[in-house]
Amino acid sequence: MQPEFLPASPQPAVRVVPVLRPLAWLASGWRDFGYAPGVSLVHGSLVALGGWIIAALAFAWLPLLPGAFSGFVLVAPILATGLYEMSRCRERGKPGDMACAIDAWRRGTRSLVWLGLGLAMAGTAWVLVSAVLVALFVKAPITGAEAFVRHVVLSEGTNLFPVWVLMGGAGASLVFAATVVSAPLLLDRETDLLTAVWTSVRVVGANPLAMAFWAALIMVATALSMATAMLGFVIAIPVIGHATWHAYRDTVDAGGIPPRE
Repeated sequence: MQPEFLPASPQPAVRVVPVLRPLAWLASGWRDFGYAPGVSLVHGSLVALGGWIIAALAFAWLPLLPGAFSGFVLVAPILATGLYEMSRCRERGKPGDMACAIDAWRRGTRSLVWLGLGLAMAGTAWVLVSAVLVALFVKAPITGAEAFVRHVVLSEGTNLFPVWVLMGGAGASLVFAATVVSAPLLLDRETDLLTAVWTSVRVVGANPLAMAFWAALIMVATALSMATAMLGFVIAIPVIGHATWHAYRDTVDAGGIPPRE
């Protein structure tokens, strides 16, 4: 039975996919990347630039560093809106070019705006929670990178890092479940935010192993991108963004909802 808080708008059907299906999504994402690499690279470069700016600000106050980076990752689903639209255009036989990507932002729906605001609030809240955790667990002053690694990462004399990982993992799992296909659905069909989010949760519930594998692939790509001083985002963001469109098309049957024009 549908929960009472959900809207009465049509609920898309959810498909079950094989556990290794995310590998096919990545292959399709790489193919879409090759159609318009310049436009895709612009998206990745902007995300890398954002990462550098956040790093510069966070290094000014090291306790913010863990939450700043992980909070930045939370808003990625909305940053890839142009990439979803590029894949959508190509699927419809249209050029998936810069004009297509810009059009996605120009005609952005109110629901997409609210989703973006919600993700931004979630990311900001996690930055604050991380800073509070550091303040509660670490009593010694963090005066440099060495002290940060010793007191925060290695958590000498405290359980800070395990607690941070557990809380961050729980929050990231909720955000992932709510957004894994909701942004592409909002871009593609005339539906509302609650329906899109609930559909995303249903997709995860119907495909727990495949979605866990997909989340793991995204985490590995994110970690490698950060380990390369954000340069990995230049490639990872467009490929994952395009792949997310194919994840949506594979797992959601939205044929009963009018397309968004």
